[in-house]
Amino acid sequence: MVGSGDRSAKVRTYNFPQDRVTDHRLEGDQKNHSLQTIMDGALDPIVDALRAEEHAEKLANL
Repeated sequence: MVGSGDRSAKVRTYNFPQDRVTDHRLEGDQKNHSLQTIMDGALDPIVDALRAEEHAEKLANL
């Protein structure tokens, strides 16, 4: 499972001055994305990274 499920956990930060969206559930290079791209509706990079991380966690738990 990606994240702990805790409702108080920070999921995503939108930093307008730096044109950056940070998804705190991800690590490394997959964590930061272009704010303008995300605001234009291109959520695929975040969704794909979350899916890949969840898939890796499931494989590790086999």
